[in-house]
Amino acid sequence: MMKKTLVIVALSAISAFAVADEYDARHAAKQVVDLQDGSTLFVFENGKMAEQSKYGQAVRVAPGTVVKANDGRSITIVGDESGRLDTLLKQGMSS
Repeated sequence: MMKKTLVIVALSAISAFAVADEYDARHAAKQVVDLQDGSTLFVFENGKMAEQSKYGQAVRVAPGTVVKANDGRSITIVGDESGRLDTLLKQGMSS
């Protein structure tokens, strides 16, 4: 029983840290779109975009790539702000 409780507490703490990591990125983005493959697309004020994998890491996506949103929309990637997103995610981890 105690072992299960410890596992639940540990998983809850990990989940809380994952949400905290994204806070700075979500705050900096003009729009955040959940994608069908489980990743997240961040659209910044300048219209450029960055993608976060379902594992929480910034990934490079070539401009012009078409991705599918959860609601079925097709979105064409504009720009490559993966470096910016990576910095925001790391900034969130240090907070």
